[in-house]
Amino acid sequence: MKFFGISALLLLSIFAFAQTPPQNDIEEQKRMREAIDAQIEDYTQLLDLQDWQIFYVDSIMTHDYEQMRVELAALSTAKVSNSEAYIRVQDKWMEKMYQAFMKVFDKNQWAKYEKSGAAREKKNRDKREAKRK
Repeated sequence: MKFFGISALLLLSIFAFAQTPPQNDIEEQKRMREAIDAQIEDYTQLLDLQDWQIFYVDSIMTHDYEQMRVELAALSTAKVSNSEAYIRVQDKWMEKMYQAFMKVFDKNQWAKYEKSGAAREKKNRDKREAKRK
């Protein structure tokens, strides 16, 4: 639960950045890096990640959150006011992270990850996707 609270805070901050003019790109990237580092630390403790897994999780999260931020900023720049568009982008990148983590974690780690809230988030993303179609 704690991990998805951090994820939600990270996404809310990214969402907020997408809706307001960028204050300072360096500060924004610094806050995003701090949030990612905190989440990686939590995953490391919960899942007892090995060094190589920490590297992959860090790489996955850094890339995917940055790409999500870019897409959300593009929507904001285009003055898209439909919240569904923002949610769709968020779901897209969260699903990519979910799929990538599946390849990095072993069976026990994956079970803990899903139990910590990932399974519920996946179910919610799948419901939203089914509703869109």
